[in-house]
Amino acid sequence: MTFRTFARSHRGRIILTAIPVAAAVTVLTAGVAQGAVPVSFAVSGSQFQIGASQLDGSGFSQYSGVAKDAKGAYHPVAIANIKSAKLYDLCQAVSAVTPLGKVGVRITAGGGGNPATASDLQIGMTGLKGDASFGNIRIGVDASTVNTSAKGSVGDFAQDADTVNIKGVEQTAWSTQASVFTLTGMQLQLTDGSKGCF
Repeated sequence: MTFRTFARSHRGRIILTAIPVAAAVTVLTAGVAQGAVPVSFAVSGSQFQIGASQLDGSGFSQYSGVAKDAKGAYHPVAIANIKSAKLYDLCQAVSAVTPLGKVGVRITAGGGGNPATASDLQIGMTGLKGDASFGNIRIGVDASTVNTSAKGSVGDFAQDADTVNIKGVEQTAWSTQASVFTLTGMQLQLTDGSKGCF
């Protein structure tokens, strides 16, 4: 993971430019076989974009994992967990090739100062960009001991924090799940696949 860190007492300001997955897929597959890595559904063959002007969350952790598709292939991801999240000006976009050509789906919500909200949010991502601030962050903890209910494999590198704030979120992901996801002011639009979130 590549970070530029500006240390402060009990608070760090970190600019996330990328989150490459450090562990090999074979190692992560072994973690799945042991039940240590949370993989709860088969992902599609397409990644999607998530954008937001701002994300405010509490109860944050991040560690390596895998997403498995319906054909049995494993995709390395960075798993981010947020116990409670608010997302302002949320956008989700995906495109796929169909018999009718390239088709996209773009969903927006959480505008006008009324954010979308999520509980027990978990994202399996391959990239994240934004300006982030963490409260009481711990970097280098064991993934099996992070402060969220979802945890990674014993011995894997992880980080966690009491709070997280990210401005200008640009994220590429294989999966998103939550116990409750409320999309205030949701709008769904079919596109020609050329209009993403960023």
